[in-house]
Amino acid sequence: MTNQTLLIELLTEELPPKALNLLGNSLVDSIVESLEKEQLIESNPDYTAYASPRRLAVQIRNVKSVQADRQVTRKGPSVAAGMKDGTPTKALEGFARSCNTDIASLSIVNDGKQDVYAYEFTQTGQPLSALISDMLAQAVKKLPIPKVMRWGSSTHTFVRPVHGLVVMHGKDTVPATVLGLQSCNHTLGHRFLSQGEIVFSDADEYAEKMRSTGKVIASFAERKTAIQSALNQQAAGLGATVAADEALLDEVTALVEWPVVLEAGFEEHFLAVPQECLILTMQQNQKYFPLLNGNGKLMNRFLLVSNLEAENPAHIIHGNERVLRARLADAEFFYKQDQKATLESRLPKLENVVYHNKLGSQAERVARLTTIAAYAAEALGSDSKTAERAARLAKADLVTEMVGEFPELQGTMGKYYARLDGESEEVASAIEAHYQPRFAGDSLPESHTATAVALADKLEALVGIWGIGLIPTGDKDPYALRRAALGVLRMLMRHDLGINDLLQAAYDSFPAGKLASNTVAEVADFMRARLAVLLQNDYPQDIVAAVLAKQPSRLSDIEARLQAVSAFKTLPEASALAAANKRVQNLLKKADAELGLPDPALFQQEEEKALFTAAQNLAPKIESALAAQDFQTALSELAAIKPQVDTFFDGVMVMADDASIKQNRLNLLNSLAEQLNAVADISQLTD
Repeated sequence: MTNQTLLIELLTEELPPKALNLLGNSLVDSIVESLEKEQLIESNPDYTAYASPRRLAVQIRNVKSVQADRQVTRKGPSVAAGMKDGTPTKALEGFARSCNTDIASLSIVNDGKQDVYAYEFTQTGQPLSALISDMLAQAVKKLPIPKVMRWGSSTHTFVRPVHGLVVMHGKDTVPATVLGLQSCNHTLGHRFLSQGEIVFSDADEYAEKMRSTGKVIASFAERKTAIQSALNQQAAGLGATVAADEALLDEVTALVEWPVVLEAGFEEHFLAVPQECLILTMQQNQKYFPLLNGNGKLMNRFLLVSNLEAENPAHIIHGNERVLRARLADAEFFYKQDQKATLESRLPKLENVVYHNKLGSQAERVARLTTIAAYAAEALGSDSKTAERAARLAKADLVTEMVGEFPELQGTMGKYYARLDGESEEVASAIEAHYQPRFAGDSLPESHTATAVALADKLEALVGIWGIGLIPTGDKDPYALRRAALGVLRMLMRHDLGINDLLQAAYDSFPAGKLASNTVAEVADFMRARLAVLLQNDYPQDIVAAVLAKQPSRLSDIEARLQAVSAFKTLPEASALAAANKRVQNLLKKADAELGLPDPALFQQEEEKALFTAAQNLAPKIESALAAQDFQTALSELAAIKPQVDTFFDGVMVMADDASIKQNRLNLLNSLAEQLNAVADISQLTD
């Protein structure tokens, strides 16, 4: 039994770039899992994944050629069910036949509950060659392929046609079959830079031979690093930085097998078009890497990643420049055409754009946004007229040529066109920023005007879509209401605004009877649930639960309360006070009458008097701390009352036989609870 490197490669036609890395990782994970299950590799396997446009591959080191023999115990019927009065039952006889043995060869073992008949035998280990085909079939079956295809006369299906299968164990080719292909020890390299078959004499030489002979950097991670390094090096030589996100780098990595980074350019007059348009055109349509100068302004130079290596790459560069020039000319045309009409003049066109068939047109939505934004601006202490103007124009760019071509630029183009129309910078920037935050971690709108319009945009969607019954369920949220809720919550945590008031303002902006009557209450509950999810990213669940149990209508002090409770929980007295508070709340639930203030004249024991006095002394300190929003001091003051609380519960029977005494003691505990829970419900805290 020898341990060698196992090499598997599927040679395909060009795989979908956005799914390439996922497909490669999935194939590797499945193969490794199968090898572990079959005990052909040890735990913590050593492997390398490969994924390029025309191949998925994996090298797994220290793979056994044959499984070790295994002792197997096959359990059958219980002793009681297998033998009656010394005679074997049909169940026992059937079990023995299924094991291809006689009853005398069976043993009796305990399965943890009872004695059972069992057949114990040594299972001879199978060779890798007998198992690998099934492993490959299962791995291919598990690949996350949304849409499969057939090719030629084959009945097999895969994401792209598959033309070759390499399976090697060390120096040996392992016989295997998958997708109608027989395994071999050779593959093809780069489609244009390599000629003929690449034959492997050993599984360990795969990556090196693919690079040297096949002109293929097979490792996705290695190719990505090489591209990133070359991009940064060339950009630095131009005194520039690369404008690209991780998604573009991953996609380009998935498009090339032998990356060559080249520099190209375009005519300077195109820079008169907003750079967001040009950058989007280069990245989205052509997969180019724009360059920014030291001031963050777009340069008329860019980098491209070619899949060809040429002594003179001029024709490659000129070809890409020619293609990009046509794209930029389109963007320039759209930009000039759009300037022939103001945003204001475009508003009537929104009447023909459906927002939702139950909620009307975009024009009707804009009317609602204007009302809600004005309300939010007043609540923020900002100018409602400016907010109204920004909300009125916020969706006008939806009917421009540029946004029609590039929907991702909605808001951004509105900002530029508003400036060209002579609108104030406050209005122009709010038009762009009202979509923020677009995703988790995105920045919030900066100005009050932008915040008011952003709140209006998300609250109108939340209340409107929810109100017509399109509520998120499970993982389905087609109208992104969860994202809208989180955006609103983040803005409310920055500004001193109430959830319910804003939701009601949004609800009132719709015609009477349009939405369900319980919409505001349901959306408020939905947002509180989302708030808990948001806060649990940074704080333990019990601390979040303690703060949210107070159902705060204003969220601007949430962060301070969370920090205060976190600090309180570290105090030595915290655990006992939390337990006492839980006990207090359980007792208060048993009250027969409405709770009020305690009457000192009815106190029967010194422990009652001591707790009352301590609570009386504590009240003004907590009240003063709360007035200053010093929640940490308010909670830390609670530590002083722990001795009186402990003594009270040790010596006082709250649920006394005398109804008036019992009620007075419950009133005392109610007064105590108001102070214990002034900042948060500390009974929610856990050890």
